[in-house]
Amino acid sequence: MMNEFRPLHINASAEDFEGNDGAGRYLLLPGSRSRAASIAETFSRRTTKEHARGHDLHLGVLERGGQSLDVGVISTGMGCPSVDLVVTELIGLGARVLTRVGTSGSLQPGIHTGDLVVATGAVRDEGTSDAYLPREFPALADWGMLGALQRAVDAVPRRAKVHFGPVHTKDSLYAREFGFGPMGAEHARYTTLLQKAGVCASEMECAHLFVLAQLGRRAEGIASVHAAGVLAVIGEHDQPFVDSPRVAEAISDAIDLALDGFAELSRRRA
Repeated sequence: MMNEFRPLHINASAEDFEGNDGAGRYLLLPGSRSRAASIAETFSRRTTKEHARGHDLHLGVLERGGQSLDVGVISTGMGCPSVDLVVTELIGLGARVLTRVGTSGSLQPGIHTGDLVVATGAVRDEGTSDAYLPREFPALADWGMLGALQRAVDAVPRRAKVHFGPVHTKDSLYAREFGFGPMGAEHARYTTLLQKAGVCASEMECAHLFVLAQLGRRAEGIASVHAAGVLAVIGEHDQPFVDSPRVAEAISDAIDLALDGFAELSRRRA
């Protein structure tokens, strides 16, 4: 029976997410609409399904690692509430392989601007996923996709240093990270706690993506949903935004690694 889910915030149908010999189309999820359009320029046989809300879906084929991969890219917007809208609709239509590609700020003195962080899990310091599960439930990346990304790191020399580890997902950039408002001292103490716990970087979307994917695997009547996150570090632990040419390079490196991860995932499934 054809999937009857009707999206409200994206222009897509279930057929858009078929491909890759039954594994489903591999999707990149940047936060930025312009970054999604830029990524799509690397696709052949490209089509774009626009939406008035700006979450345009770009579909195409990518030659990667000696393979032709059915791929797509769509922006999630910023923050977990926007992820909730877009990713819930993607999963409802049949999307099964999702990789967030975005930016982050380092929380560790050994992780620098220009590095990459592959999120193995995320601290749920956001409120959206609380509507789905109690806070004690962990937000974890997909093990198979982490393995594919590790193989991709091992296979190709890269400009960027790549770190695997947990990330921090927050709701407020200005309060939680920049210390705006009357709770600045509390936010600073919380950030110090994350640093001591070994959390690699801070960002705003991974936790809820991982929660939705974990719930999607268990929903009756649909296949597993696999999610990962590859983040470009654009700021130091003591300087949130760094003006450096390495920022643009790191964003490009994150996209490149995510696509190599898709190729490794496809190769392992072949």
